Amino acid sequence: MMNKKNILAMTMAAVLILGLSACGGSGSSASGGSASSGSGSGSGAGSSAGGERTTFTVGFDAEYPPYGFKADDGSYVGFDLDLAQEVCNRNGWELVRQPIDWDSKDMELDAGNIDVLWNGFTMTGREDDYTWVGPYVNNSIMFVVRADSGITEASQLSGKPVVTQSGSSALTALTDDPGDGSNDENLALAASFSALDQVPDYNTAFMNLESGVDDAIAVDIGVANYQLNTRGSDVFTMLEKPLSTEQYGIGFKKGNTELADQVKATLDEMWEDGTFMEIATNAAEAYDAPELVDMICYGE
Repeated sequence: MMNKKNILAMTMAAVLILGLSACGGSGSSASGGSASSGSGSGSGAGSSAGGERTTFTVGFDAEYPPYGFKADDGSYVGFDLDLAQEVCNRNGWELVRQPIDWDSKDMELDAGNIDVLWNGFTMTGREDDYTWVGPYVNNSIMFVVRADSGITEASQLSGKPVVTQSGSSALTALTDDPGDGSNDENLALAASFSALDQVPDYNTAFMNLESGVDDAIAVDIGVANYQLNTRGSDVFTMLEKPLSTEQYGIGFKKGNTELADQVKATLDEMWEDGTFMEIATNAAEAYDAPELVDMICYGE
């Protein structure tokens, strides 16, 4: 016959075993839930645990006015960010404004750190590299020089150093050889420069130009106009003939058609009800970019 001590010991052991079993069952359930959540979040930067989107992360160059840039108060503003904000408002998403190194844009997109590249992003020549919405802006690549340089046409840049942003469409226009002769004129022009310098952003490029490190910048017309409007035409001037013409689009990771279609449907609504052009008009005034309205091509 067991004494009271043995009975007490057996009772405590039983309680301990039941407690461990309960903990094991709870852990298994949590593990299963966690795996499910991980699977759901793999579809993009803005997916929640249940697969329902709660945020929309836009990757942009923080020094690319008037499309996306850092304001004096430290906030990130710009025409493209204003469009993205309205898209988010209509879909119940929180807009995450994520500045990136533009030269690393593909890595950021492929890694899922951002949902979209939306920042004066050239789709011309990259049509097969991303899933696109657009075009929505007509763009030109221009040369900007110092106002007192005496340079009035691109041929006068022979023997002079020229600068542009690394990873930019301006760099592509000066270096890409498609093999069909269509860019031979630009390639010959670039070969005549004493140097084709690359910098991470256009603010640095304009500092190089102002200080005399470089004699010209190859730059998107929107950025060029912003700099001329804010710094004054007595400092810089833009050559009349464009280096190339192109169009901006909104770039999603190749194959991400579901999110791209949702954003397009929202932009279509904004275009139909006039909000798109209202945002463009307000941005043109707010960001010293009066030419922006005339560059819009969405819906054409």
